[in-house]
Amino acid sequence: MPLRTGTTRPIPLLLSIVLAVGTLTGCALQDLARDCGGTDDRVKELAALGILDSRPAGATVARGFEEVDAGCWADSGDVSVYADRTYAFPGTEAEVAAHYRTAAERDGWAPAPEAVSDDLCFTKKRVALRIVFLTAEGLAEDGHGSRPDLTTGAGYSIRVDSFANSGVEAGC
Repeated sequence: MPLRTGTTRPIPLLLSIVLAVGTLTGCALQDLARDCGGTDDRVKELAALGILDSRPAGATVARGFEEVDAGCWADSGDVSVYADRTYAFPGTEAEVAAHYRTAAERDGWAPAPEAVSDDLCFTKKRVALRIVFLTAEGLAEDGHGSRPDLTTGAGYSIRVDSFANSGVEAGC
């Protein structure tokens, strides 16, 4: 019987290659398809959390950070939503820590189980809350240049984040 010649249909071949690569790399098509679609309501919910507006007396919203920064990111199949605020505070890091330990507890947040005693990381209903003190180096890396208002005293950022569309607990 003679061999049939002609063009090969590229779609089945392409799908076979994608499935083989996915199997070999441990990446499923479902993971590749995950993105931030449908997370808008969850992002708005996080951005509206009252803890983001809580701050010690004397703390001010940092110039250039007037709005809550909120959004979604997808990486390697994980989809996470977040919201954060940045504050300038003329006092000490210890004063900021004391304020947020009290405010977080009052708002129903618990210290994260994996956090060490001096970490400022809390969890509540699959959401993580972190307080991070800012440094000149970190601000420069993020493209914010020299910011003495955030590097003298205790400039800090308060952030909440959660995995979207999964049962994965957020943590520190």
